[in-house]
Amino acid sequence: MTLMIPGFEYTLLPGSGSVKLSAAIGGSGSPVVLLHGFPQTHLMWRHVAEQLAAEHTVVCPDLRGYGVSDKPEAADEDVYSKRTMAADIVSLMTGLGHEQFALVGHDRGALVAFRAGLDHPETITHLGILDVVPTLDMWNVLQGVSAAVGYHLFLMAQPAGLPERMIANSADAFFGSFFDAWAKDPDAIPEQVRAEYLRASAAAVDSIVADYRASAGVDVAHDRADLDAGSQFAMPVTVIQQDWGAQLGYDAAQVWRAWAPDLDHRLTNAGHFMAEEAPYETTGAIRDLLAR
Repeated sequence: MTLMIPGFEYTLLPGSGSVKLSAAIGGSGSPVVLLHGFPQTHLMWRHVAEQLAAEHTVVCPDLRGYGVSDKPEAADEDVYSKRTMAADIVSLMTGLGHEQFALVGHDRGALVAFRAGLDHPETITHLGILDVVPTLDMWNVLQGVSAAVGYHLFLMAQPAGLPERMIANSADAFFGSFFDAWAKDPDAIPEQVRAEYLRASAAAVDSIVADYRASAGVDVAHDRADLDAGSQFAMPVTVIQQDWGAQLGYDAAQVWRAWAPDLDHRLTNAGHFMAEEAPYETTGAIRDLLAR
């Protein structure tokens, strides 16, 4: 690890099973966990984490399969299911002495947060979601040529072997293309930060693909079971996203209301990497969530 969040301490903590997660911890007060997205690490929260640490204990882990955290082999589909990855976070926080905490996730981390909110309603006090729709809904809204924006979802859904080889053979070009396509403000991700993300992602190709592959299989099954059971979030939920509904032809707020009765749905003019492109807006939305 070459780049860290200033003022935060770093440690390895037990997740579920034998997996160890790297986490940056700072501040004091009621606990807030921030989960990163793809193709990034906990470092994406550096601006937001420093602001929130003035009032909260802020914990920024690398998800299993990413960054400095363990990258177990995907011996079966459950290893990288969002249910397992959510259990990692609950275990990590229990080990730190926190039986309840607020949870905010971006991109892949948001899908982990989504699952944690449904599986652990007694533990997650507030839920923040940045720039995704739930896994089941994601596959439903990717229709026709507009689905090309999510080509990587289909690539990494393929059986093990070919996607890993293709990506590993052009890792910097593959992972770098998402920063080029998804950031409205490229300067928000300085060259040294981008290099850190690319280095970390190139070292985690197999586990990143396994994470995505789970979202085309076991994660869908888990979401469908909850939808069929009428499960909803018991805690306040804030969703911040780009106007994907207008781009892909669906009502994003309505999609989220089916899952979240206590919903604050916000659109942003920032790009996908909003915690870096609009850190004050993102921090303000999280503070508003925590006040509910």
